[in-house]
Amino acid sequence: MCAHVVVAEDDEGQAALIRRYLEREGHQVTVVHDGRAALEAVREQTPDLLVLDWMMPRVDGMDVCRVIRSELPLAALPVLVLSARSAEDDQLLGLDLGADDYMTKPFSPRVLMARIRSLLRRGAQHAPPEPEPALRAGPLTIDQARHEVRVHGRLIDCTAGEFRLLELLAERPGQVFTRAQILTHLHGFDRHITTRTVDMHVMNIRKKIETDTRRATYLVTVYGVGYKIAHDDEPSGRREARTSRAS
Repeated sequence: MCAHVVVAEDDEGQAALIRRYLEREGHQVTVVHDGRAALEAVREQTPDLLVLDWMMPRVDGMDVCRVIRSELPLAALPVLVLSARSAEDDQLLGLDLGADDYMTKPFSPRVLMARIRSLLRRGAQHAPPEPEPALRAGPLTIDQARHEVRVHGRLIDCTAGEFRLLELLAERPGQVFTRAQILTHLHGFDRHITTRTVDMHVMNIRKKIETDTRRATYLVTVYGVGYKIAHDDEPSGRREARTSRAS
């Protein structure tokens, strides 16, 4: 797992040692030597982990940790504190201020790397899921994350059922879905819902996205089978013929 790690350590020798071990494992490393620079690096670069020396000039590690936790949720940025203070009260203070781990100096670089790997794995588990990419089919754009439909960039007001129908068809442009398949996707196996519901959704969607609802070019009918979102390269004459035959 390649990560971006900010190392805030005023001892240049120790900072170089930590950088060397991190880069050996394929990580990108930013080294800073005071607390103010650490805050700037976190705000500007959004790293995956902060290795934070407790005693630094300008702004000390305790204040850096306080500020970071006031600006970012706990899961957003793991913080590993390095400190020459080994007393139990110091360690408890560090953890109470929001540090995820606390190591005392002198430390074993191998143990430090093991703890870094553990924190990075934990951070990856809490990372928010990547938003679904918008579906695009010709002039239609279905943004699943925002629950928006656009045609030629114009926002279309869709009901939940209309959105799910378009979403299903736009995931596989050109593929024909029967009314029964669409109905199952929309309503499961509810026997009280008929295929006429699908036709009503299609009619309402066409009023919103088609220039001429009698000669549909985007949401087209395949005679005797069902509906599909047309491919960009499908001749419009063939689309219109199929639609008129079905109407």
